[in-house]
Amino acid sequence: MAFIELKGATLDLPIYDVQGRSLKRQVMRMGRRNTIAEDNDGVVVVRALDSVDLRLEKGDRVGLIGQNGAGKSTLLRMMSGIYSPTSGTIESSGKVVPLLDISLGMDENSTGLQNIRLRGLLLGMSDAEIRAKQEEIAEFCELGDYLDLPIRTYSSGMRVRLAFAVSTAVEAEILLLDEVMGVGDAVFMHKAEQRLADLHGRSEIVVLAMHSNTEIRRVCNKALWMERGRVRAFGPVEEVVSAYEAHVGGM
Repeated sequence: MAFIELKGATLDLPIYDVQGRSLKRQVMRMGRRNTIAEDNDGVVVVRALDSVDLRLEKGDRVGLIGQNGAGKSTLLRMMSGIYSPTSGTIESSGKVVPLLDISLGMDENSTGLQNIRLRGLLLGMSDAEIRAKQEEIAEFCELGDYLDLPIRTYSSGMRVRLAFAVSTAVEAEILLLDEVMGVGDAVFMHKAEQRLADLHGRSEIVVLAMHSNTEIRRVCNKALWMERGRVRAFGPVEEVVSAYEAHVGGM
């Protein structure tokens, strides 16, 4: 059974920049005095996540909420394995598929069909799985003969549609999403929303970050409120989102 568990997970990110002192002053003005320091070499270090304790299990549909810079995207990256905790632990069971940058791994000089394979491999799909799904991916993205051309000839919208079609063809037990992207006109957007809903339904755990509290209420059963790299609240979606909205409204 799929799960993700973080115990005291903390992440410190070094900022290598010749303007380190200026950067430090800027971050401190943003109210992050307790999350920024210098190491022994004078390198600025930002505490991006601070002692996160969290366990997600099968059936959890979790919406991440919080203001910009709260640590939502960083938490998703830690869950996906892009970042390892500086201290504390993170454990998981089940195939984790992060849809954080849907165009990652695509090659400008390769054709659309070649990029279906490249992106599929990056997402952990086997060659056999990619071959089995290639026709369905091609049909969904509606690019026709353009799939035989290098994607450098594509418009930005065409690239996103291809990347979205491949990314949502995966089979995930744990699905991590950072903002749902716009992928075309109204008709295609409806198709994309349905495809994403189907992917949610096939996954045991879904964690997503988005700015629409209405959408989080619609698709999630739990919410995780992040504030300055820490968990402010975690629980039933209506309870946590309402508390967050009251907090933001009173600021």
